[in-house]
Amino acid sequence: MPADTLPAYVPYDGSSKPFTIGLLQLEPERWIEPDGELAEQVLLKRRLVAEHGEHVLRAEPGTQEAQQEVLDLLTEYLPQHHPEHYSLNDARMAVAGVDTDIADETMTPLHRAGLLVQDDLVIMRKGENGWRIAAAFLAFPSSWRLSEKFGLPMDEVHAPVPGFEGGSRNAGLINRMFDNLSADRIVVRWNWSVNWSHALYHPNAASEEEKHAVPPEKAVIRVERQTLRKLPVSGDILFTIRIYLDPVSAILAQPNAADLAVSMADQLEAMSDAEVAYKGLTEKRAELVGLLRQKEAVNTLAG
Repeated sequence: MPADTLPAYVPYDGSSKPFTIGLLQLEPERWIEPDGELAEQVLLKRRLVAEHGEHVLRAEPGTQEAQQEVLDLLTEYLPQHHPEHYSLNDARMAVAGVDTDIADETMTPLHRAGLLVQDDLVIMRKGENGWRIAAAFLAFPSSWRLSEKFGLPMDEVHAPVPGFEGGSRNAGLINRMFDNLSADRIVVRWNWSVNWSHALYHPNAASEEEKHAVPPEKAVIRVERQTLRKLPVSGDILFTIRIYLDPVSAILAQPNAADLAVSMADQLEAMSDAEVAYKGLTEKRAELVGLLRQKEAVNTLAG
């Protein structure tokens, strides 16, 4: 994000605090939101699948129909709501000038669907142990690996997250929300974290050595826009994840930089030790908060 460009979303302004569920109703026309980086990111997804295979794209047997349901949903939705980016001609979809054969049976339906959008696509299916990851096109993971989470129920997926362990109130809320989600609703939530490199494909948390080498002004706020909708035929849930990378230096050049700095600093300072450790900020929180407080102080004096 260049310094003269406004961020797409700013959940770090306090509107979406870390370690909360924070679901909101989403209008159908805002479900998928392509932008000027669509072609670049679709080409990157093609390359990542070729390079990493099952680490990016994986599906259980028996999910073919649900995958096709996702592909059909996107094929209908995208040209209708975003004709400036998409056009459909028989079985070929032009995606910002990049041609995709949506009938190419050498690729799974989820593979084809994932090459239409900037979002990652995850199909959740309910079993005896709750909702699990049954199929996924995960090109842009946020410090986690598909191979480690695939097939696991939500309680186990979220087990490392403070406050979301199995048996916790938040874990129960997630399971009930999945159970009660109707096919005529789409919900959205945001998450944000701090990265130390500007990379969409980010399966590994940065090492302490890597973080130590990056000054706080070079940090990147990684924003996740997550949507959930129940597929009407299969009854599975489609979970989409769109990643935005906002360099801290660019955020602090925005007109409302002082407000954003105050909010981020307050939230970082309010995190428990367990939350700070989970976010990988144990060694860098004080340094980052210091930068944000400095911006706050400079703007206060200037005012």
